[in-house]
Amino acid sequence: MTTHPETPLLDTVDTPTDLRRLKPDQLRQLADELRAEMISAVGSTGGHLGSGLGVVELTVAIHYVFDTPTDKLVWDVGHQAYPHKIITGRRDRIRTLRQGGGLSGFTKRSESEYDPFGAAHSSTSISAALGFAVANKLQGKPGKGIAVIGDGAMSAGMAYEAMNNAEQAGNRLIVILNDNDMSIAPPVGGLSAYLARMVSSSEYLGLRSLAKRISKKLSRRVFSGLEKAEEYARGMVTGGTMFEELGFYYVGPIDGHNLDHLIPVLENVRDSEQGPILIHVVTQKGKGYAPAENSADKYHGVQKFDVITGEQKKSAGGPPAYQNVFGDTLAKLAETDPRICAITAAMPSGTGVDRFARAHPDRAFDVGIAEQHAVTFAAGLAAEGMRPFAAIYSTFLQRAFDQVVHDVAIQNLPVRFAIDRAGLVGADGCTHAGSFDVTYLATLPNMVVMAAADEAELVHMTYTAAMHDSGPIAFRYPRGGGTGVALPETPQLLEIGKGRVIREGTKVAILSLGTRLAEAEKAADALEAKGLSTTVADLRFAKPLDTGLIDRLMRDHEVVVTVEEAAIGGLGAHVLTHASDEGLLDAGLKIRTMRLPDVFQDHDDPAKQYDEAGLNAPHIVDTVLKALRHNSAGSEERVEEARA
Repeated sequence: MTTHPETPLLDTVDTPTDLRRLKPDQLRQLADELRAEMISAVGSTGGHLGSGLGVVELTVAIHYVFDTPTDKLVWDVGHQAYPHKIITGRRDRIRTLRQGGGLSGFTKRSESEYDPFGAAHSSTSISAALGFAVANKLQGKPGKGIAVIGDGAMSAGMAYEAMNNAEQAGNRLIVILNDNDMSIAPPVGGLSAYLARMVSSSEYLGLRSLAKRISKKLSRRVFSGLEKAEEYARGMVTGGTMFEELGFYYVGPIDGHNLDHLIPVLENVRDSEQGPILIHVVTQKGKGYAPAENSADKYHGVQKFDVITGEQKKSAGGPPAYQNVFGDTLAKLAETDPRICAITAAMPSGTGVDRFARAHPDRAFDVGIAEQHAVTFAAGLAAEGMRPFAAIYSTFLQRAFDQVVHDVAIQNLPVRFAIDRAGLVGADGCTHAGSFDVTYLATLPNMVVMAAADEAELVHMTYTAAMHDSGPIAFRYPRGGGTGVALPETPQLLEIGKGRVIREGTKVAILSLGTRLAEAEKAADALEAKGLSTTVADLRFAKPLDTGLIDRLMRDHEVVVTVEEAAIGGLGAHVLTHASDEGLLDAGLKIRTMRLPDVFQDHDDPAKQYDEAGLNAPHIVDTVLKALRHNSAGSEERVEEARA
């Protein structure tokens, strides 16, 4: 292919097929243009920046060497896949990232054939790539499974479970360990690159195979000894003995930004009969963009920013973020209670645990991407008299549900679950939405489940959880800033299972759980304007229910509506069950439950998501009016039947 110097190479590459037509000496220019395009795109949309910048050369090299999409490339986590999206037919949409109707911020099967597996939670790539590799092997189809996994994702046990089971894939499975924190690798350079090329070369592997065949004719003990000696000798020079013990042939470490090093190693691995193989690649997060290189944490996920200066466009000042209210409150409580400690699974700033850690570093624990361990670790702390708070996003707590059941609830241990990102989360979409925690927690015996209506309530619930020693307790709160209410100087100890009435009425009762309370109050104003006297109650607890309050409101009102930012099976289901058990439905009471729809909602602005979900004030009003019309129609029908 002939290109003119003034024509950017990236303009000639729409798919990896185009990329593979380039000459090797053109790849450096392409990588530079790809990096510039990614910086420009994320500058205009916001999103994840540092991780993608770190894998630009690796992305180019993989697609250049391997036959994607026949070879299945799985990114772990998908937020590092922006360069991959640009060169797999999505460049024209890259400036729609994380916006309504636009590209996902993660890999997504429905988006492209080059995204064979969706990945927004970490540490799943090796298992998925193994599945692709074995499926192709069993069906006699071409294609390898390639997993690109960051060193942070290697802190999760699932990665090791997959590696322990990978031998049957043989040379169909390739794992690329993207070490962008230098947490494993020694310094890399010319010598390590030479060694990586050598141990992955067909000559070396051929001699190794020949030596194995010869040594097998010796005694089993001698053969085993020679095999271990070769493995450990290689491990001493290159590192990687741990991976060899898991059954992988280890290659590396190599410089992940040097295409002259990457390409020959990947080609050797592609053509090797050895397997499975792990390639250890060392990269720099934020590579090629000085602001991101110098502040990897601040440029992991960014707002829209000025590409020239790197200055992020700050959102207008407002109420403090919920996670910061939680972190500050817990840190203050811990000043007088040495039993309080905080646990996070690789999300210290996202959960506010970083604030607690600054004040009480010896009682803050970041266990890495290991939610299962986090929950059982908290259970052990609780069993020995500590007051542990497991601060975990709702979507990530799903990964530890068995531990919540078996290690906490069954043993009735007082672990406190601070559940961040409850409800819909905007640009991160369905993979990160906190849709299911009320349902999966409120079904458990011994569990107490609370939901904060605002940041002041979050202060009270944090304190209430700290003082609750009789069993597990959870409290949920959303992403982002609060409502702007004043924070209390002294937290209030809430009575377990008791809600509060915000305003009293006589005809309609709205029972709210969580931060839809503000919408419930707006709906009440609109209903009052229509002459419908409306009660608004903040139930506070999904479990145990305030049955006394619920019974009174059901007896005294014609229509009762429950509203929650959670999936079916949560508050509404429990209220309906209670009403059925108590015979309250027999009295002709009209109960309506409003909850998240039974779909996985795509990313969008949170306000638009809640509008789509039908959980804003106009939807509450409409639900009430429809119930009243149904009541009226039903009464008229019964009168006509009586006359007949």
